[in-house]
Amino acid sequence: MLSFALRRVALATVIAAVAVSSLYGMIHLVPGDPASVVLGPRATPEMKAAIRERLGLDDPFPLQLARFFGGLFRGDLGTDLFTGRAVSAVVFEQLPHTLMLIVCAITWATLVGIPLGCASALWRGSRLDRVAGIVSVTCIALPAFVVALVAQYLFAVRWKLLPAIGAGEPGDFISLLRHLLLPAFALGLGWVGYIARLLRASMIEQLGSGYVRTARAFGLSESRVVVRYALRVAILPTVTVLGAGIGGMLSSAVFAEIVFARPGIGKLIFDAVSSRNYPVVMGGVVVSTVFFVLSTAMADTLNALLDPRLRRRG
Repeated sequence: MLSFALRRVALATVIAAVAVSSLYGMIHLVPGDPASVVLGPRATPEMKAAIRERLGLDDPFPLQLARFFGGLFRGDLGTDLFTGRAVSAVVFEQLPHTLMLIVCAITWATLVGIPLGCASALWRGSRLDRVAGIVSVTCIALPAFVVALVAQYLFAVRWKLLPAIGAGEPGDFISLLRHLLLPAFALGLGWVGYIARLLRASMIEQLGSGYVRTARAFGLSESRVVVRYALRVAILPTVTVLGAGIGGMLSSAVFAEIVFARPGIGKLIFDAVSSRNYPVVMGGVVVSTVFFVLSTAMADTLNALLDPRLRRRG
């Protein structure tokens, strides 16, 4: 298991380095001059040339990339062009808000999606299965930003049950939770459908397999057969998808953060791209990429813990 985990960490490191290099190049292809944005429309060519030299924007791309990775290894993500603060401080100030949103969204989606998928598989073809299928597909089809707007109108504006915007008072758990409910609901609703449909298909396959029939022949209780044997194998594809989904939620979270006016890394990157604040963009992208790669690596490792055959294949 240790060897498997080390190989996954090594692979994750290579993937993160390649992804960051590619994103660094694409960001520098975005039209617009950071020097003009920082100095304003009345800046002279001399002033623009001076700030471009200070930021190293006139250096060859390989040198800029090498300098960026050098700072990255030292924990230096650069300096915010507008505030002069360290980018690492800006990014990690916003990251906890996004992580809290993602964890809550994926947690409630998993707690609802797994029982729904299991029930659909156990009572395949029943009215419950048909209703669950309709609900699952509907959840998948609804865009997160539409769910966010409708939920905001109903629960915050019309019924006045929950706050419409903001992240709550720091240190006040109840306030943080109340401000978190609507964004987490909007972000996680689609994943309820994904988890339920994926687990249903996998459970149906496992319930018809030979080892499940053997377990039933030995007189084991149905609950033990379903939970201990069938679900343990059937959940492997779901864990893999959740690993990628947790990382992918960073991109989906930007809609919830904009609609509900929440702080977060998604909104930070969006604002930085709009203002051509390249250091903040790269800092946010690096953290998001590393988070995505780590979440998929953790999902692979968890799958290997659940299924020892994967360790040998790995």
